[in-house]
Amino acid sequence: MPKMLKFAVPLMLSSILQLLFNAADVVVVGKFAGDDALAAVGCTGSLINLLINLFMGLSVGANVMVARHFGAKREDELKKSVHTSMLLSVLGGLLLTGVGVLFTEGILELMETPAEVLPLAALYLRIYFMGMVPNMVYNFGSAILRAIGDTKRPMYFLTLAGVVNVCLNLIFVIALSWGVAGVAVATVISQTISAVLVVLCLLKESGAIKLKIKDLRIDKKELLAILRIGIPAGLQGCIFSLSNVVIQKSINGFGKVTVSGNSAAANLEGFVYVSMNAFHQATLSFMSQNYGVGRYERLKKIAVSGILCVTATGLTLGNLEYFFGKTLLGIYTSSENVIDAGLVRMSIICTTYCLCGMMDVMVGALRGLGYSFVPMIVSLCGVCGIRLVWLFTVFEMEEYHLVETVYVSYPISWLATFLIHLGSYIVISRKMKTRLAMKQLTAGE
Repeated sequence: MPKMLKFAVPLMLSSILQLLFNAADVVVVGKFAGDDALAAVGCTGSLINLLINLFMGLSVGANVMVARHFGAKREDELKKSVHTSMLLSVLGGLLLTGVGVLFTEGILELMETPAEVLPLAALYLRIYFMGMVPNMVYNFGSAILRAIGDTKRPMYFLTLAGVVNVCLNLIFVIALSWGVAGVAVATVISQTISAVLVVLCLLKESGAIKLKIKDLRIDKKELLAILRIGIPAGLQGCIFSLSNVVIQKSINGFGKVTVSGNSAAANLEGFVYVSMNAFHQATLSFMSQNYGVGRYERLKKIAVSGILCVTATGLTLGNLEYFFGKTLLGIYTSSENVIDAGLVRMSIICTTYCLCGMMDVMVGALRGLGYSFVPMIVSLCGVCGIRLVWLFTVFEMEEYHLVETVYVSYPISWLATFLIHLGSYIVISRKMKTRLAMKQLTAGE
């Protein structure tokens, strides 16, 4: 537990800082560019996540493989994994830039984005996706650092980049009146700064973790290992995001005020999510390193510690955020109607958010053991399946065609998916114990 907290707290602070700077985007837009601009930025979040989650999943694969090689002290494989991961981040970023720039407006139309905010949303997204290469490079680089237990330097890099982001927001949006374009440009510049810093950090490392530009190449064996873990993780993220895109489409049908309130509330909830997600990352890295070095007796303790930490974090922060919800939402907008709309979401999501964290910790435990396909399938059925069935059945009933009905689909899907993941982990753990016992028996003979 103490080691997990030591690992997770800098990661938590790093993520909170990142969200604070992202929240600055929304606050500046909402206060100085109007509710249309706030809705335009807010309604793009689920689409952004849908497009980048596949490659973010690959960074999970990189994290697992680097941690495993690092724990087992396999220097040659570690070196190959680092260089394969970093080159993969550049290629993935280029692909995302092309897709994001070309198909933005068509996808927003399919999501039934309100007509009055569609041009602004499309403009924001096109500029945002121009920064996908530095975005991917930073996330893959920080995943490598986390894999060797370093969560502090990524926090420092984000702090500096975030300060730049806030300053540029004030200049571009308030002084130059660029609106959503100013927020997007500031985001791209700050992402570039964080990417440059993480690359410089890896260039100055020693040993097998050191990044050398001349050694950047794809190693087939390491790529396949990263893909084996990363693709299911990425697809799982895409599945989550796909269901959220459908949910966003349902929310869009309630009009601009609800969309704005939902956007502000979701932005606030992000602080709780990333705080919980730090324990998902800790569980993933701890499981991978201990599995790699053969310390199987520690695995159950890691999973239990992760669940306890994330439950306490989710319950405390989620309910505190709802309790102070009106004041917090007032930071984003002066509209009472928008604030009331945001409180509706927070009353359902914030108070039950610990269920999401518990679900994610079990996902981290399974991936850390090398099982990435199982949580993908479980999430497909438990999250995407339940939410979509809920929206196409209960939500379609006239008496339940309310925005509250949409929000209730979240905690229901979290609880169901957590229970299935927990059952999967118990079954896999028992199989591992049986295999280990057979291996020891064979060695004894």
